[in-house]
Amino acid sequence: MPGVIGFIVVDKDVPPMKLIMLSASWRKNSAAAALFALLAPLALVAPAFAEDKKKNPEEIGNRKVDSGVNFYSIEKEIALGKQMAQEVERQARIVDDPIVAEYVNRIGQNLVRNSDAKVPFTIKVVDAEDINAFALPGGFFFVNTGVLLNADNEAEMAGVMAHEIAHVAARHGTRQATRGDIANYASIPLIFLGGWTGYAIRQGMGLAIPMGFLKFNRGFESEADMLGLQYMYKSGYDPVSFVDFFEKIQSLEKRKPGTMSKIFSDHPPTGDRIEKSQAVIQKYLKEKPEYVVNTSEFNDVKARVVAMHNRRTVDSNKDKDSGRPTLRRNPNGQIDSNGNEKAPTADQDDRPTLKRREN
Repeated sequence: MPGVIGFIVVDKDVPPMKLIMLSASWRKNSAAAALFALLAPLALVAPAFAEDKKKNPEEIGNRKVDSGVNFYSIEKEIALGKQMAQEVERQARIVDDPIVAEYVNRIGQNLVRNSDAKVPFTIKVVDAEDINAFALPGGFFFVNTGVLLNADNEAEMAGVMAHEIAHVAARHGTRQATRGDIANYASIPLIFLGGWTGYAIRQGMGLAIPMGFLKFNRGFESEADMLGLQYMYKSGYDPVSFVDFFEKIQSLEKRKPGTMSKIFSDHPPTGDRIEKSQAVIQKYLKEKPEYVVNTSEFNDVKARVVAMHNRRTVDSNKDKDSGRPTLRRNPNGQIDSNGNEKAPTADQDDRPTLKRREN
């Protein structure tokens, strides 16, 4: 049958011409050829137009940054992320300090409001000293206390959080799982049945999370860098702080391998990513007269986290010493039948006395 019997799909990550599917007889049909002539340029222009909007921070909230093939509905993505988050909370130490938890959540929610995200976020702090933050599909977001301990100011912390929020806004986790680059789509229903065995990979803090939803390819990481810079920029933070923090942890990791969590180190802040981020700032983020770099509240919360970790270190050392023998001094040299010290009598002082031995 003559005519067009195929379809056109536009995805920025796949060359448009490869996705144009037409019947073998289209060349013989003038109407089909005319239609192809009209649609082919659109397949080339649409991704370019979408890319221009993605690069413009003024378009945040009025653009579609999650375009691409995705077998998951938003509802399914949220359900999946919720189940993963429950697994995280069963294994990780969640910080219950209300001041720390409220502060980090407030900073994160402000970034979410200035992002393209279309799902509500649940943000919690994990008591772990390695540098890590990760956002699960559907907006379930965890930040290690190690981020606060290693950030010099609020803007650096916000940069890390904005990057992870960008992954959720662009739906990178489910888009990548859909592609089957890492996660096998056929095994995904096992998650909903609780079938983690043989599928979950333990990394970082020993969390049972399918890495296919956290370990992204270069294209997705680059996009999250670009979008994250825009989100912190729109929230009022200096985007240069994002680059500063990445350069810092890159240096820390070289001096002391293992500073970053294993999950975070799967997409390290390479020199190439840092250079691209600097180029985005210079080209697309118009300089503002002033930025938020730090607040006294960040300093107070960081000091609180430092004290929390110091207390845990002291308590840990006490536990280690609890089994050791101890030497107890007895000032008067007298012990009762129960092994307790006896108080000196009224006519006795603590000084030793010399008595003459009678023959």
